[in-house]
Parts: sequence; structure tokens; C-alpha cells
Amino acid sequence: MKRNLNLIAILILVTSIVMFTGCSKEVSKDKEFKYYTAKELKDTIENEKSVMIMDIQVKKDFDKHHIVGAISTYAYPVKSEKDKAKIDNVYDTLKDSEDPIVIVCPRGGGGAERSYKYLLEKGIKEERLFILENGQSGWPFDELLEK
Repeated sequence: MKRNLNLIAILILVTSIVMFTGCSKEVSKDKEFKYYTAKELKDTIENEKSVMIMDIQVKKDFDKHHIVGAISTYAYPVKSEKDKAKIDNVYDTLKDSEDPIVIVCPRGGGGAERSYKYLLEKGIKEERLFILENGQSGWPFDELLEK
């Protein structure tokens, strides 16, 4: 009986840790970065509102499919100085505008987050920066893809 209680206590502890870790990551993500949904970006494009779409997919993936009007950088995964230099190649274009910048990476995760942070460090105003939620893989609007 005592052994069963110990096992139950361990299971409750592990479950609590897993739930807390998952929740805190999501809360942190929401506070640290801003996002555009695919629908919001689609509406922005179709309504011809000003936006800059900075795509960091590798060349092979960008050439396969990318959102209409996207600026290619091929900077993914944005972990090295060489990757960051690829963003530097389009930096002047980004800084010379006041338009929102939507960062597109393969899945809307780490590469986009590193790009967001890097652009902040370089002086781009945070209110201009967004990540495309779920990245290129979550883009459901084929009519707005260039292939």
C-alpha cells in the first residue's frame, strides 16, 4: 500500500512538472514574440496593406515555395555569424521602411525567434516585428504562393 502511494505521489509530481513546463514555455513565448496568423497575413496581402515578408528558409525550400512578395535571405537556422550575415544583406531594405516585418521560417519556431532577436539587436523597432505562426509549413493559401 505504501509503495502504491509513493508511486502515485511520483506520478503526480512528474505530471505537475510536465504541465508547468509546458505552460511556462507558452506564456514566455507569448510575451517575448508577436505573431501574425496565416489568415492575418493573407488579409494584409490581399488588401494591399504595406508589409515586409522576410523569409529565412534555405534556398532549396524558398525556391520550392514561398509567399508572394517575400524577401529571400536563406538565413535559416540563424545560428551562426554566417547566417546572420545573410540577414544583414537585406537589413538596409528593412530599416529604411516603417512597415511591419513578418518573419517566415520553415515552422515558425527557433529560426524565426533568433531572427526576431537579431533584428532587435540591430535596431529594428519591436513594434514592427512579427513571426508567421507555424511558419511556411502552416501556410494554407496556395493561391498566394510563388513556386
